Amino acid sequence: MKMSKMSYIAIAAMSVMMGTTSVAQAEEVNSVSEILSNGKYSLQIRPRYEFVDQDNAKENANAFTVRTVLGAKFDTLGVDGLAAQLEMTNVSNFGADNYAPESAEYSVVADGEQTRVTQANLSYAKDGFVGMVGRKGVNLDNMRFIGTVGWRQMPQTYDLASVAYKGIEKLDLMAAYVWGVNRIFDRELGGLKTPDFDTNTVLLHASYKAMPELTITAYDYMVASFADHVGIRATGGTTLDNGVKLNYMAEYAKQMDPSLTEESAPFNDAEPEQDADYYRFGLSGSHHGFTAGACYEVLGEAGSGASPFSTPLATLHAHNGWADMFLATPADGLEDISVKLGYGDKTFGKILGVYHKFDSDAGSVDYGSEFDIVYTKKVMKDVNMMLKGAMYAKGDAATTYVDTNKYWVMFDYKY
Repeated sequence: MKMSKMSYIAIAAMSVMMGTTSVAQAEEVNSVSEILSNGKYSLQIRPRYEFVDQDNAKENANAFTVRTVLGAKFDTLGVDGLAAQLEMTNVSNFGADNYAPESAEYSVVADGEQTRVTQANLSYAKDGFVGMVGRKGVNLDNMRFIGTVGWRQMPQTYDLASVAYKGIEKLDLMAAYVWGVNRIFDRELGGLKTPDFDTNTVLLHASYKAMPELTITAYDYMVASFADHVGIRATGGTTLDNGVKLNYMAEYAKQMDPSLTEESAPFNDAEPEQDADYYRFGLSGSHHGFTAGACYEVLGEAGSGASPFSTPLATLHAHNGWADMFLATPADGLEDISVKLGYGDKTFGKILGVYHKFDSDAGSVDYGSEFDIVYTKKVMKDVNMMLKGAMYAKGDAATTYVDTNKYWVMFDYKY
């Protein structure tokens, strides 16, 4: 992470919040007390227990962690449209360190103890334009490519400058330059498993609602010294005469040679050749609280390139099973066929089960199967409860994957 850039931005943001920075062309600058009194404050406390049992030499992991987030947003800074945001996140385990990387003999739970500034940014909005500079959490579409990894206790955030435009009806445009990525990790674990890294990445994203039943999204995510991901996505839905609501999605992307490079480690000005494909098709329906659906997703093998289709900045936990067996795409690519069934209402809560069958894209390698289940319910006005499980069964004996069971109990308080 380029600490000098981030430090300047954080100082600027805090200076505005403290009322010490004058704003050009403003008729008057609000007093510190007025800015603070009109601020919007937030608090999140998210305790979670995670149990991991794997069929290997590792001891079972038992992790009790708590995410605490303090946030503030200020819109009254003396100039219409100018706003500031500041957020800090702490992850604690209170000495309960029976999990890796806290203790190496246990299975991994990627929630190490740490505290950091997770958001610190200034934004300006006018006539459909929104410009922003600073540290920000970014989730694009279904987070298959760009996400905050919100499932882990410390989120992934981006140091960036961005501009968005919504001044044309049904059209949304966004462009961002990213110079730093703040990962979920609290220590160096090799490669991109690092607390932060410098980058030289450009994100381009456009979506157009062609009709109520169809939204088309196009994107180009130029991740420096890794790959360009250029793709198109169609999503939409309709309601049938019998009241059944149908939703669909179809997506294709190409992993291409990177247009940009990054000189710092671990990239070292690398220019890998890339030639992999991605596609995904999904259909779901809901009626009277019941939901059912199916999805077919392929992360292609490397082709003539250096690596299979991979999305290192994604919220990977949301894809290819909650046991997190495929955070790195296998060399032969990954084919994931999944079906889901769920039910929910205000009194009962929501329950969802998902079954995955995993195979290779190239060849005929059986990568196993997984059953996931989650139950959520609001137990108090500002408190939600989650019970969740992931049960992965390995496939071919020649693969390195092992039978893995993971279970979670989580409460989430937000104010």
